[in-house]
Amino acid sequence: MKKNIAVVYGGDSSEFVVSVKSSINVYQSIDSNVYNVWKVQMVGLEWDVFENTQLIAPVDKNDFSFVRNGEKITFDFAYITIHGTPGEDGKLQGYFDMVKIPYSTCGVYSSALTFNKYFCSNYLRNFDVRMAKSVRLFKGDQVNVDQLIENLGLPLFVKPNAGGSSFGVTKVKEKDQLLEALEMATKESADILIEQFIDGPEFTCGLVKLSGQEFLFPVTEVIPQNEFFDFEAKYTVGMTDEITPARISAELTSKIQQLSSRIYDLCDCSGIVRIDYILKDNEFYFLEVNTTPGMTSTSFVPQQIAAMDRKLGDILGLIIEDKLK
Repeated sequence: MKKNIAVVYGGDSSEFVVSVKSSINVYQSIDSNVYNVWKVQMVGLEWDVFENTQLIAPVDKNDFSFVRNGEKITFDFAYITIHGTPGEDGKLQGYFDMVKIPYSTCGVYSSALTFNKYFCSNYLRNFDVRMAKSVRLFKGDQVNVDQLIENLGLPLFVKPNAGGSSFGVTKVKEKDQLLEALEMATKESADILIEQFIDGPEFTCGLVKLSGQEFLFPVTEVIPQNEFFDFEAKYTVGMTDEITPARISAELTSKIQQLSSRIYDLCDCSGIVRIDYILKDNEFYFLEVNTTPGMTSTSFVPQQIAAMDRKLGDILGLIIEDKLK
């Protein structure tokens, strides 16, 4: 009997539109000959089941089920494609743990840790992972602009501490731009990260570890036409050159893959994860962990899987079967 798979998308952040695109690619990639694949859109407390684009029924949150033609259908597995809250910060994972539904991503604690850039960075500093210096501020804090610049230098980055897809991120080059950048970041998160600028090319590495096997994906080199890899550069065709495999030596490729594997284990990750870096003086500086990375047809992870001569659907199937054990 076919298992019922929910491709969960939507969410309550600015990344909703990206989540929708990711869900379409995941939905189309999961083998419908093996599974009954449904789409579940979550917006606030409105959770609805779709088959293709047809609305079927609301979700019963008591047990993550729905009724179709008088028959109750309970989902066997959730493939989470929500970027941002509640799908990437541990909240949804906690719900699935309570109703005993296996899911595709990291667990509650790992998701909460990695979603908070400041907490994750400070945790990884204990294990000698290289990264930029940073300062955390909260909305409403008094800001000493001169002291921040003295500590971190210019240019610097201002970004929401909890968020993704580069919403609310600003590269600040002049002192008088800082307060405006802080205000923009607070629209995405109550706390803000102000980060030292590391000058170098950006690279990203995806991976997944399953019972008895692991896949360290080919590395992608990221060359944005904008000053940094902002939302426009990420999601506008032609605004970024994305080269997979990256044009780096075999030694550096192994170095970033092994570092990613170590961070994956340190953060107790699960499912497909993508980790971003800046390369300077042949050393990789950690940027962030993405535990529900973009899965659109042009996103990094599908590109990396294709570069391995593997199909996305095959990897998704391995994850689903591994989690269902």
